[in-house]
Amino acid sequence: MSSKGKNTEHTSPVLRISQLDALELNKALEQLVWSQFTHCFHGFKPGLLARFEPEVKAFLWLFLWRFTIYSKNATVGQSIMNIQYKNDFSQTQKYQPLSKNQKLWYAVCTIGGRWLEERCYDLFRNHHLASFYKIKQCTNFIVGLLKVSSLVNFLIFLQKGKFATLTERLLGIRSVFCKPQNIREVGFEYMNRELLWHGFAEFLIFLLPLINIQKLKAKLSSWCIPITGVPNSDDTLATHGKECSLCGEWPTMPHTIGCVHVFCYYCVKSSYLFDMYFTCPKCGTEVQSLQPLKSGIEMSEVNVP
Repeated sequence: MSSKGKNTEHTSPVLRISQLDALELNKALEQLVWSQFTHCFHGFKPGLLARFEPEVKAFLWLFLWRFTIYSKNATVGQSIMNIQYKNDFSQTQKYQPLSKNQKLWYAVCTIGGRWLEERCYDLFRNHHLASFYKIKQCTNFIVGLLKVSSLVNFLIFLQKGKFATLTERLLGIRSVFCKPQNIREVGFEYMNRELLWHGFAEFLIFLLPLINIQKLKAKLSSWCIPITGVPNSDDTLATHGKECSLCGEWPTMPHTIGCVHVFCYYCVKSSYLFDMYFTCPKCGTEVQSLQPLKSGIEMSEVNVP
């Protein structure tokens, strides 16, 4: 079993992207825990946690450290990525968990460092003595030096693939796989099908607004239903004036567009404003002039069967 783990460690190093993903998952978990914790105090006085926020955060991170690094040698993000920490100072090739001192110093460097960084401004804000000013300058210099060191360590990590953070390099803890990694068989059939459907859907979204549905419907109707002569007599208007040719209801403020069919004023006006080449859906006649129904045709005549 040890030889198998040894071979896996040498042939399957932890990818850089996996280590960075684990760090991002840890940050997301901390934000989630803090947001859920602050929701518990929404009913209390505003600003209740502001004064003790660094200490409360340190307590929560210490609680997470106790049940992740201290007990399982891995953070939550590493557990998701099938990664755990290994004591890189050990001379043996097989896996060696972190020592107790490494775990404690990890908590001091991560939790204590962040608490001190958040409290530095408050510690020196109300003191204007020369001694405190010098201490503040020294603190700022140390913080800047640590940030530069972290940048250099990150550049080395991108080249070597080990020790994603400065704390890991200083404490000699390295990320390794918890279990042997199996070769994954990736099938691209589903991906190709999804890409094809996505491209087709994008094409439809682009094409559909360019299609005049009403004109297409009228054109299909003219092909399917033979168009007879177009009489313009009052009797024909009375025959077709029982319903609006667009909405199918009794015409409100009946108007015509130059054919024998009758429309509601608002139906035909809105359709004409939407499409200046609007045609009658019944006979395909283009709009010649929008005129009200002739006064000689009474609604009583229209109502006669």
